This record gives sequence, C-alpha cells and structure tokens, in this order.
Amino acid sequence: MSRALAILERTGVAGAPAWLRERLEEKGARVREDGRVVFARGRVEAALVRAACTVALPGFREDRGIQIGGGHVHVGTGGAAVHVLDGDGNTYRPSRLHDLHRMMRVLEACPNIHYGVRPLVARDVDDTFELDVNTAYACLRATAKPIGVGFDDAAHVAPVVALFDLATGRSEGFRHRPFCMAIIVHVVPPLRFAEEGVAIMRAAIAAGMPLQICSAGQAGATSPAPLAGALAQGLAECLAGMMVVDALSPGHPCIYAFMPFVSDLRTGAMSGGSGEAAVANAAAAQLLHHLGLPSTVSAGMTDSKVADAQAGYEKGYTVALAAQAGADMINLSVGMLGSITVASCEALVIDDDMCGAILRSVRGVEVRDELIDLEMIGEGHYLGEAQTLARMRTEYVYPQLGDRRGVGEWIEAGRTSIWDRARDRVAEILATDAPDHLTPAADRAIRERFPIRLGKGAREP
Repeated sequence: MSRALAILERTGVAGAPAWLRERLEEKGARVREDGRVVFARGRVEAALVRAACTVALPGFREDRGIQIGGGHVHVGTGGAAVHVLDGDGNTYRPSRLHDLHRMMRVLEACPNIHYGVRPLVARDVDDTFELDVNTAYACLRATAKPIGVGFDDAAHVAPVVALFDLATGRSEGFRHRPFCMAIIVHVVPPLRFAEEGVAIMRAAIAAGMPLQICSAGQAGATSPAPLAGALAQGLAECLAGMMVVDALSPGHPCIYAFMPFVSDLRTGAMSGGSGEAAVANAAAAQLLHHLGLPSTVSAGMTDSKVADAQAGYEKGYTVALAAQAGADMINLSVGMLGSITVASCEALVIDDDMCGAILRSVRGVEVRDELIDLEMIGEGHYLGEAQTLARMRTEYVYPQLGDRRGVGEWIEAGRTSIWDRARDRVAEILATDAPDHLTPAADRAIRERFPIRLGKGAREP
C-alpha cells in the first residue's frame, strides 16, 4: 500500500477534465503545472475511512440480492466478447443481442453464478444509445439476479435508469432497489483518468447506481512487467477512483475492480489463463481486502478457444486462487474463452459446475464436537449411518455435468463428453419459460418508450 500512496503523492494522475480538477482541488488535492492531480497520503487515508466497506447489490427480486465486502466470495460474468461459440463446438460468429439474452437466461439457471455483468457486445446494434438501452433491457429481462452494464456515454445513464424505473412499476423504483451496477473504466493505465469514464461516474452517482470501477493495466505493456510494480500502479489507480467517488459523494457504494492483466512477453498479447495472472489477481484481492474496500478481480480468462483440457486447468487454478484469496467478486470468470474474446453458453454451465466445487473449497472444513464422534469412528461401514445421511447435502456438493460413473457405465451410456452434456443442459434451460419478474405491463411501458429490439416471446425460438 505504501508504494501506491507514494505514486499518488509523487506522480499523480493525468487527464482529469476541468470539472474534476476543480472538484478534487476543493477536496484538498493539488493540481501541478503539468495538469497531473496529486493526492497527499493523509487525504487518501482519510478518504479510506469514509469509503463504503460493504455494498448491497439487490436483485430485481429481493431474495436474489448479495452483499459485497469482507471476503465473501461471489462469482459472475463480465467482459466484452465479440464472438460466440455455437453449441456445435466448432462455429464462431459475431455476437448479437439475441446471444446476450440467451446467455443471461442460462446464467439465471446457474446456482453457483451470483450476478451477471454483460459478457458480450451486441454487434448487430450499431447506434450506441440503442446498444446501451438494449443491453440493459436484455440483462434485466433475462435474470432477476443483480446485473451490471456499461455505458458508451454519460448521457445514456439517465434514460437507462428511467427504463429500470418502468421495470419496477414505480417512480424512482430503481433508486429504492438499485439492482444494476454501473461498470466503469475510470482510468486508462498508466495513471490517466478516462474523461468519459469519470463523467459516467458522476452521472451514475447522481442516478443512485452502485459503481464498479475498473483498473486493468497489462503487466509488461500498460503497467510494469514486475508483478509487484504492476500491483502498486493498479492499486494507485483504484485509490484514485476512490478519491473521485469521495469528492463527488463520500461513502457512495463503490466496488473496486482491480484487474491486473498479464502479457505474454514473447508476443505482447494478453494472457488471461497464465499462472502470473492467477497470482496477480489473488494478490489484488488481498490488497483491497487489507484496505477494507469491496473487491472485484478477474479470473477464468482462459486462452483456449474451446472448452478443452487447457480451458479446464487455466480456469480451475485462476478462479480457485482468486476465491481462496477472498475476492468479493470474480468477474470474467465464467462462460468465456479465447482470452475473453469468445462467449459460450455451454462453457457457462460447465464453469458453473466448476465454481460449485471451488466455492465448496472456500467453505473449508467445519469442526464441531458432534462432527467428530469418537464412539462411532473405527467400527463397521459409515454409509448407512444417520450422520452420513444428515451430512449428504450440507457437507458435500455434487456436479450436474461432471461425470462420476465408472468407465463401463459411461461407455454403455454413449460416451458423452462434458460438452455434450452442457449442450443438452443449455437446450433444457432455453426450452423452459423465461423468468417472469418483468411484468407484461412493465414490459409494455418500456417498449412504448424505448427502441427495444428483442421480441416478446417467452421461450427460445
């Protein structure tokens, strides 16, 4: 932390627009002659005291909400994939709005995925306003879990919130139950405020939206190659975002997405599935936890283009390490392939299975006197014991797609792969009625006001 504070005090952050420079100066920051804003250590430490240490993310339905902060691990989607891998496992095509809705429908049915940040870009919607509106609508309609969307322009925030108000059926309904985060890149590494990003922060705060603000330097490219240096710069960029929040609305609910990406230094390309990415993001989670700030990190960003053994091991160790480090939220972690350029519904349900086991590992071993019965240990077989039956569902988790049958039984059943089973599971989910949390009256009101491109059908065509 001390190096990050020194970076803010000595180097500062460039690129602040005039309105932000004035606001930060009013709050005690100093603007140098070169325009960089520097923050005294004491000012940052005081802002840390005022910052929200937990953030409530209600779902559209009250029972789907989650509490972020304190090292309680949650897993979700995220990203901006531009391709979709179809269920045949071979066909890659440009991502569409319909694909976004399908993927969020599948997410709604995944028990180990807790929230849904937009995972892909609807490339069939060219107008940026329509893209932001339709992205928000597709996510909202598909799941009652907490969601997160980005914005192309600060002017789009208020209309999207108006859409959310219509969905709730009451004036300022979203402000009373803010079920959607504003996903904002507030800084362009190294150490430069994103002008549009901080403008969106201001608009989202005014609208009552929880924030998830992102620093995503790439070690060896936009942040130092040594992981320690990349982490110091990234933490400084997160704290700079905190200073913006503190200047605009002290204590506003904000989650810090500290995502230290990693380069393959042989080529300069981003490597999402590397061991370096795993340890860097776990360290990022621990740094934010040490400061008492709600955290998001990235994991599961396999470099593999298909759901193969490489995807499995890269997703497994990156997500597990982030979870064991106590990341409050793990973004970009499920349903993604090809270094987060490809989205897949089948990969999503496979990853949901994986996350069930990882979340079980986070729970650890429960130790109580009644769970270590000295009288029964060492006698006979335990399968028929009452204690065994009682703990079947509380102590153990069972995969939906992972195959635990014997080899002979598996061969007789048709030698299905996990991708085969995932494809069947996706088809099963999409064949059922869509969630009904958005009432017909609310849907009609939204369609009368906004250019919604998704059809009204309740089932997958």
